[in-house]
Amino acid sequence: MIAAILEIILNVVLPVGACACVGFVWARMQQPFDKGMVTRLVSNVGVPCLVFTTLTGVELNLTAFFGMGAAALVSNLLFFLLGWGILKLMGWPIRTYLNPIAFANVGNMGLPLCLLAFGEAGLALGIAYFVVNVILLVTVGIAIASARYRPQDVLRQPFIYAVAASIFFLLSDVQVPSALASTTKLLGNFSIPLMLITLGYSLATLKIDSFARSIGIALLRLVIGFAVGFGVASAFGLEGAAYGIFVVMCSMPVAVITYLFAETYGADGRAVAGAVVVSTLLSFVTLPLLLWYLIH
Repeated sequence: MIAAILEIILNVVLPVGACACVGFVWARMQQPFDKGMVTRLVSNVGVPCLVFTTLTGVELNLTAFFGMGAAALVSNLLFFLLGWGILKLMGWPIRTYLNPIAFANVGNMGLPLCLLAFGEAGLALGIAYFVVNVILLVTVGIAIASARYRPQDVLRQPFIYAVAASIFFLLSDVQVPSALASTTKLLGNFSIPLMLITLGYSLATLKIDSFARSIGIALLRLVIGFAVGFGVASAFGLEGAAYGIFVVMCSMPVAVITYLFAETYGADGRAVAGAVVVSTLLSFVTLPLLLWYLIH
């Protein structure tokens, strides 16, 4: 068991942590880093290309892909319901803390782990979960933080069109032009390292406040994630890699973007920042054990 866990740490978790450490050290050295520009570049160029090249470059079972998306929708709805109920019971502000409980870091951490632990086919299934999560994030997530609901924000997300283009090629007999495949592969390759470096940079620059409450939100995110992940995966009859990928995506730490939402829309950003940092640090302990259980 110990040898298997060490192997997972070295081959899966360590590369993720090493890339995040680059961003963390870069921030501590006070080197220039335009986080906004990098985030926009990854979101608008890198991730759409990664989505397209992954979905069109592997032998994808569309039934499994859409099944993962349906399971992702159910899991996210459960996160909202459980988070809302617990926060009401504890008397903590829903506007500040529901998003950190509901939205996990399935992009910066989840997609790299799917790739490293389950390969290209695993990344494709991870993207199905990611797509549903981001659609809810830019609609329901913004509505929770700002009291404004703008479904049209989904149409501004380039990855939506990348998914649509991928499904077109998958359902038709049209072959992806080699020039398009090569270009999107080249541009998509920078996404995962940059997402992890940005994660490390964000962790180094976040200011923590309300430490006890941060620990509480971090633990809620991870515990609810584990419970919902295993429960929904079993209910949907997911098996093999799909089962593992779904549980891993549900079990990710608090998404960094929930801190940005809190800051942008006037919620308690520092408390959310603490939950991001604490849950991410805890996940480097929980994830190797979780992956060992799922893979073995």
